[in-house]
Amino acid sequence: MGADFWWTLFKYVYSETSSKAHQWPTQLDAAKAIKKNRNGSSAPAFQSAASTPAVLRVYVHSVRPSQNALRSAGSIMNIKRTYLIAACTISVFILIIIITVVTTKHNAQSEPTVEDPADKPDVPRAVKNWPREPLNLGQVSGVSVNSALQPHIQHLRLLSASSPGPDQKDHTVLTLDPQDGKILGRWGAELFYLPHGLTFKPGELQPALTFGQRFEPGSDTRHLCMPTSVAVATTGEIFIADGYCNSRILKYNAAGVLLRVIPSPTEFLNLQVPHSLALIEPTDRLCVADRENKRVTCPRAGLYTIQGKKEPALTIQQPDMGRVFAVAAKGKLVYAVNGPTSPLLQVQGFTIDPQTESIIDHWAPSEGFGNPHDIAVCPNGSALYVVEIGPNRVWKFELVPPKRK
Repeated sequence: MGADFWWTLFKYVYSETSSKAHQWPTQLDAAKAIKKNRNGSSAPAFQSAASTPAVLRVYVHSVRPSQNALRSAGSIMNIKRTYLIAACTISVFILIIIITVVTTKHNAQSEPTVEDPADKPDVPRAVKNWPREPLNLGQVSGVSVNSALQPHIQHLRLLSASSPGPDQKDHTVLTLDPQDGKILGRWGAELFYLPHGLTFKPGELQPALTFGQRFEPGSDTRHLCMPTSVAVATTGEIFIADGYCNSRILKYNAAGVLLRVIPSPTEFLNLQVPHSLALIEPTDRLCVADRENKRVTCPRAGLYTIQGKKEPALTIQQPDMGRVFAVAAKGKLVYAVNGPTSPLLQVQGFTIDPQTESIIDHWAPSEGFGNPHDIAVCPNGSALYVVEIGPNRVWKFELVPPKRK
């Protein structure tokens, strides 16, 4: 029912009550009619509308009214009845208007809105012909970007096809030019054995802290077993994903003192090969590529106190995610890549909003990914890099605003 219908109804009710109002006898007319038919007896004068019922009651019980007096009294009662009907009608009319307005507002809010592209996250777009020249890489297991926006990639060459050991005399870390991908520097010879993952701290090419025992795997807090990733907070706190054997995360302070093990015995969190870490400091979340659980999970990092609250981990898990190999943060969002999982699942990248526990975009180069292993975002958020193992290569993606439709 539209607004025109209710306006017509209102005008009708108003005109009916207004036309009858001109025919209603006044209080003075009613008083005269009563005095005229009392056969000379005096009656109190009417003073107000509130006194009318009282005067009529006195008259009815003291004398026998004439027909004219009864008709006058009946007219007054009709006035009250008409007022009551009009008031009820108007009240119903107002109530219907309120319901109509509220319903219209609710429907307007529930209708899908056109999203502003400015509110959407930047889209990774592969840079063509980057690097411009072949790099002759081994297995590329890690990537990180320094403050000069230069990507550092970590690769591994085996001594031979039949040997499981690496060539430790080879420089395992290459510094690349962000413009054309040329090699600017090499370092790391005889420093790493089967390296996995890379987090770069400018100005230090030698270890400032060492965790675990060389060639001594273990599950206690002094040992690691095939660790996979490192994340460092601006507070100096360090998170190490002790991935393949122990499926845990160790948190240390800047001096290397153990602060916490994730998950703790009381935490309702199960990790299966935590393969990569990404810190989102504004929301105090540590996002984990929980590879064999085929998800990204983000427990509290504990960088600052949340008034003693114990909140569950945020979990992002969709049927098309597959095994998630790597995550990297930009602002409050996470960029992630999966790896080969099933012939039915595409190897691709994801843009994730941990706060809503949702995937908001999928992306990949036009040539497609083969076996992505790590991902890193530039400090200024202008680009991201993805490295692969077999084929051994590195991708550069520009982060560009989404296209307007």
